[in-house]
Amino acid sequence: MTNRSGIEEKNRNLLEILHRNTNGPFTPTMAASILSLDLRATRRLLAYLASRGWLARIRHGLYITVPLGATAPSQWREDPWIIAGSIFTPCYIGGWSACEHWGFTEQIFRDVAVVTASPIRERTATIQGTVFRLRFLQEAKHFGTRPIWRGQNKIQVSDPSRTMVDILGAPWMGGGIRHSAEMIKAYFDSEHRDDERLLDYAEKLGNRSVFKRLGFIVETLNFSAPEIIDRCLILKSSGLTSLDPSVPRKGRIVKRWNLRVNIDLKPSQEGL
Repeated sequence: MTNRSGIEEKNRNLLEILHRNTNGPFTPTMAASILSLDLRATRRLLAYLASRGWLARIRHGLYITVPLGATAPSQWREDPWIIAGSIFTPCYIGGWSACEHWGFTEQIFRDVAVVTASPIRERTATIQGTVFRLRFLQEAKHFGTRPIWRGQNKIQVSDPSRTMVDILGAPWMGGGIRHSAEMIKAYFDSEHRDDERLLDYAEKLGNRSVFKRLGFIVETLNFSAPEIIDRCLILKSSGLTSLDPSVPRKGRIVKRWNLRVNIDLKPSQEGL
């Protein structure tokens, strides 16, 4: 472990100002405003402080303060949810990450699932050792979220019903359709279950494949939800959809749901 190098009084005063006035990641432009310095001088200052271990650079042009008592500043890591809220804004935490938050899975996912309206070139990004799995969705469709606090930072996370709609629309966000089905069952067994909100969210999102997968899962796993099945039969789309788009398109077709069942919902199942 490496300790920090010494710091001059002037720079220490500037560093203390940053500690008092920043919550989470900040850019040189933000720091320049806080410190009342010009941008060029601020960039040099931040690079210097980072090189001495007084700040940590998350990625190019984005820094965080390091707790003054940290003995290994080079290993300091910011909360990944805070990083996501800063880098991918407008965004919300969703998929398996939201399922962990709401208690729908006991599985621990190392990656963080993020829905963002910010343009993305790749579906994955690695920052400070954390892998972020990204899904682009227009900001107008960022409904059904709730603010939560991580330290002094407010982060948006999909609420329980919206989380289910997201993993039904994009099963990879639930770790695949089989694991998604397990989390959907946990939702139906929980105090968070809200059938009307679930259906309203699905209709508002406008992805009618959600109704196919939802109806099929509810029916196949014998959930007590006849009204959901009836609504899903009415609202499903007419085209053929794979139960899990991430695996090969093979398997029998269930005409009732216009679904190609290309994966068993339970590992032990011989057929559906």
